[in-house]
Amino acid sequence: MNKWFNPYVALAVGVITVSTSAIFVKLADAPAGVVAFYRLLFSVIILLPIFLYKYVGELKDISKRDWLFSMLAGIFLAFHFILWFESLNYTSVASSTVLVTLQPLFAFIGTYLFFQERLSKKAIVSGLMAIVGSVIISWGDFRISGMALFGDILALVACALVTAYLLFGQDVRKRLSLITYTFIVYGFCCVTLLFYVLISGDPLTGYSSDDWIWFILLAIIPTLLGHSFFNWAVKYISTNVISMSILFEPIGAAVLAYFILNEMVKWTQFAGGLLVMLSVGYFLKDNRKKKSKLKADI
Repeated sequence: MNKWFNPYVALAVGVITVSTSAIFVKLADAPAGVVAFYRLLFSVIILLPIFLYKYVGELKDISKRDWLFSMLAGIFLAFHFILWFESLNYTSVASSTVLVTLQPLFAFIGTYLFFQERLSKKAIVSGLMAIVGSVIISWGDFRISGMALFGDILALVACALVTAYLLFGQDVRKRLSLITYTFIVYGFCCVTLLFYVLISGDPLTGYSSDDWIWFILLAIIPTLLGHSFFNWAVKYISTNVISMSILFEPIGAAVLAYFILNEMVKWTQFAGGLLVMLSVGYFLKDNRKKKSKLKADI
């Protein structure tokens, strides 16, 4: 584990900053694909001078396998954004964010299949309880209308895609620096989104000054200060831990939606949020205890 910065602190900062993502998307009037494209374009532009100044030399040492995995990670991240942003047109911030953060469902399976990571019974139970809490939060939308349900389905598929993105990152980040990996993945993601926007026929210009502000804020806060922190932390801690921690995101998003978008917080969202917080807290405590035991045995 890196000594100069605690991965769990990076994880906490990442969760707080990505909680703003759904709010900025809701405030923007542009189509989902356009919002996602400019979010990644501005992220790449901000990273470019840092990458060219210090990290461009790493490109010659990247293996074909790492290029392939980075490309796939970028493509999965692109379609995660497209489907999630689109889901916000049909369902509430709270429900969409909850479903898109049900990553433990896929992360538990993925880390077992690809990294042979085994979880304790306590960790599995706490993970399942956190997922139950997330379902409770979004239960109201499941009964509102077919359109809300469609939005929830889009968010769930987006959840599977972002988990795949993190799983690829867990492998590649063992060999690439944060800036190089992030720049490459965001670059592939940006190109994928550009093709999507061009194929869909959405205009790339003609948006209001407010929209451009939301695009830039999406790049800086939930992307560079959110996803990039996850990309850093995934070198030192499992995708399972990151996926569980991201379950805190809908709680932050629901609070922000209440104050900024005037979306009411239902009692089911409050109860589910409390269950998520307790379950994730227990999962992280169990994980750290397991890590400490392994170090002691060594």
